[in-house]
Amino acid sequence: MSVQPSTAAKTERLLNLVIALLSTRRPLTKAQLRTAVPHYQQTASDEAFDRMFERDKDELRDLGIPLATQLVAAAYDDEVGYRIDRREYALPEIAFEPDEVAALALAGRAWNQASLASSAAAALTKLASAGVELDERSVVGIEPRVRTAEAAFASVHAAVKARREISFVYRKANGTADTRRLQPWGMTQWRGRWYVTGMDVDRQAERVFRLGRIEGKVSMSARVAAYEIPTDHVPRVLVAASEPPVVDQPPAVLRIRRGAGNTLRRRARTVGEVDDEWSQIDLDYRDPEGLAQEVAGFGPDVVVEAPDSVRDAVIRLLGAARERHTATPADANAPGGMP
Repeated sequence: MSVQPSTAAKTERLLNLVIALLSTRRPLTKAQLRTAVPHYQQTASDEAFDRMFERDKDELRDLGIPLATQLVAAAYDDEVGYRIDRREYALPEIAFEPDEVAALALAGRAWNQASLASSAAAALTKLASAGVELDERSVVGIEPRVRTAEAAFASVHAAVKARREISFVYRKANGTADTRRLQPWGMTQWRGRWYVTGMDVDRQAERVFRLGRIEGKVSMSARVAAYEIPTDHVPRVLVAASEPPVVDQPPAVLRIRRGAGNTLRRRARTVGEVDDEWSQIDLDYRDPEGLAQEVAGFGPDVVVEAPDSVRDAVIRLLGAARERHTATPADANAPGGMP
């Protein structure tokens, strides 16, 4: 059984690699870096070194370190070399106005899901180490929250960062579902919902998918950095362009328990009393899936009378929630990755 290197050893190796790349004015080949970094000298084979070095390159770039590649002298048969340009690596002195510091502190609080909480904390730590004082007292009583309740959020976000192809079951607005393969380029929130944009592998075309319509587990390919993201890609632009036009349709009819569903009641066209326990409302809506997500959040306190598309979507969402909370440990740990 192989043993993964400790975090301390990995940090030391990356630090030594950065020092080696910063200490030269000309690019260093892989062979030269293997000699310069002690951990690389300890690898058991050329293949093991290549795998470790590729992982370290991706790690440095994910950290925002400008690792440049260029051809070395012709005597090396056009071998690729690596270096870090000090002018791009060094940062000017960082200074923020008090209102900007307050905005940064609020941004750090916004992510209450584990998927991005660590990234926000790391960003604030870097600012503090650079001498920026984040005065938490100036934002006492303000607790912003960014909603990432979609079950697929963490997996899709990880795939975007690693540039790994994903596969998932996607349910369209008309209720049909099929499996899609995507090279995810970016994520964005639009009109209160999260979307992923990218290249549909099977259709070879740009596509937009709403995370709330992804069903079940998102599978990821093993290969990282498997594709390039277009430099001119802006997720919000693609999402806005893909939004379907508003279609006139009959209002939804909902039965709401007394004392519940106030956000729905406020938007209702009409409100009527059914009995001492229930009210009935009708309200306009743009999308069956979006309304179903809102209704499902009220549990047994809101019942859909019409239309069938919204009622079926609510039943499907509540059924998926029940399956997630009743899954056995064996189910939760079942393999689901792509080859």
